[in-house]
Amino acid sequence: MLFDQKQVLERVVQPDIRRVALISDHASPLARPGSLDCGGQNVYVANLARELALAGHLVDIFTRRDTMGQQQLVHWRENIRVIHVPAGPPHFVPREQLLPFIEGFARFVTRFARRQACPYDISHANFFMSGMIAQHLKQVLGIPYVISFHALGHVRRLAEGSADAFPPARVRIEDSLMRQADRIIAACPQDRQDMEYLYGAAASRIDIAPCGFDPQELWPVPARLARHKLGLAQGKFIVLHLGRIVPRKGIDTVIESIALLRAQHGIDAELLIVGGDVAPRLGSDTPEVARLRAVAHRLGVQDHVVFTGRKDRCELRYYYSAADVFVTTPWYEPFGITPVEAMACARPVIGAEVGGIKSTVVDGESGFLVPPRDAAAVTERLAVLRANPALARSMGDEGLRRAYQHYTWRSVAQKAAAIYAKATNAATAMATPAGRMNRPDSDPCRSD
Repeated sequence: MLFDQKQVLERVVQPDIRRVALISDHASPLARPGSLDCGGQNVYVANLARELALAGHLVDIFTRRDTMGQQQLVHWRENIRVIHVPAGPPHFVPREQLLPFIEGFARFVTRFARRQACPYDISHANFFMSGMIAQHLKQVLGIPYVISFHALGHVRRLAEGSADAFPPARVRIEDSLMRQADRIIAACPQDRQDMEYLYGAAASRIDIAPCGFDPQELWPVPARLARHKLGLAQGKFIVLHLGRIVPRKGIDTVIESIALLRAQHGIDAELLIVGGDVAPRLGSDTPEVARLRAVAHRLGVQDHVVFTGRKDRCELRYYYSAADVFVTTPWYEPFGITPVEAMACARPVIGAEVGGIKSTVVDGESGFLVPPRDAAAVTERLAVLRANPALARSMGDEGLRRAYQHYTWRSVAQKAAAIYAKATNAATAMATPAGRMNRPDSDPCRSD
């Protein structure tokens, strides 16, 4: 065994039970990962809530109602409730267009919180719009809050330019929240550095708590068995990309590397792209899938690039394990859960040297880091791994070790609970004699 799993997974129960309001405006824990506008934040909220609840905390998750007839309050798991907030129309709305509905969201959550027999000890906002809601709760009810941004408007704008469809007010709101939140949670050192240098956030108020994986969901499966289960050829060199299919993920770079690998190195390589909504018939794909198919066709590898569509979480270990290598080359990635998941399945990772990926993947040890948008660099590393199976195995083993040492959801939840305690203790110390929090000068939920 490469690690002492029992020691790594030993639970540390918090001495005090807390009531936590997890706010996730657009990312429901009940949504299927990999579907439209559904990805890492959904996985983060779901797993953090589960581990907090297993440690004895009481968790309410507030997320927007996006389906007609959706039950408003769902008892999801022991100690966890999901509250679907009626803010905006009861159907999917792109998150870039949700800002007008946030004030109504905040007022609903405030009314709901007032009706509870016991008050919330802390709220944890996920994304900047959720931060606006948490700030409203703090102003009206005195509930302290921490915030995980998951992505930063400043960095996104630098990476995507005019393709970024969020309103310009986003950066101003994020700047305000970084000054007013009780604690800020960064996903990785790069995330913290961006907050400090681009927003002027105080380093003393930022804690790092990464994303993670569930050892009961993801583990190494023998490659031959995984390929047999999925109906994949045993002899091919299989490259995997898994996640949302959106332009900033740089999937076209991976397709280009497959074409170069076949043309320049004569390697019989196949790319599996898992995730997204793939149409059952030709001509009805989503725009990004259609664009990527066109890229593959232009490069002559359309028969070697397979779009599987999204898969249930219970299937993902087979896809990770069936691959020879996992590749992810986004232009911008605040953390990136999928590289950690691939490491948990003992697969080497080739990742763009951006955001959290350059923290989770150790270049030359658990995989390779490459510049974004550099298909030639990806091709070179793929060829190295194909030619050196022993190196690929050792990198997979090192990734597995790192995943269990640093990135289980249980350890992430323990870090989050410690941050909650730090925030509530500081808030108690700053309370007025009447027991209410000092209110900030402005409420971000109010439009100006």
